[in-house]
Amino acid sequence: MGWGRLHRIAVTAARRKRHLPSMREYFRPWKLVSFGVGVLLLIVGSFVFPTIDWDIPISLIMAFLTYLTASWSLRVFLDRRWLYWPVALFFTWFAVDGCYWIYWSWKNPEALVMRSANFGASLALYGICGAIWLYRGDFDGFLAALRRRVRGEAAG
Repeated sequence: MGWGRLHRIAVTAARRKRHLPSMREYFRPWKLVSFGVGVLLLIVGSFVFPTIDWDIPISLIMAFLTYLTASWSLRVFLDRRWLYWPVALFFTWFAVDGCYWIYWSWKNPEALVMRSANFGASLALYGICGAIWLYRGDFDGFLAALRRRVRGEAAG
């Protein structure tokens, strides 16, 4: 699949707004708070567990890309929107590994020795964040839907 095809899929997705999250979802207080807590944990982790490839800038870059793409990508996979799978896979790869590779190739190529270890952890966090931010609505609605799901009740 060439770049031209990916571009056409992205343009088609942009024209079909129902497939894209509304800007309101990115600014929901509970999502912003959970994002802030996650970023704080990444920053603290870079000091508590110092490794060659864990610093604040890459933590911020990867967290921001995850916030922008994880819930949309997960929704594409769960809803089996086959047309958008290549875009969702690209977003997932770029947030999990692509930006990491670009950053460390530029800053310190020796850090790329940790790339395979980082991939698994980052992919798991990407999926967890996507699942948390998948819900469209306020925090009270999220808790109510979660309670219904735990009790096994039908949504609605």
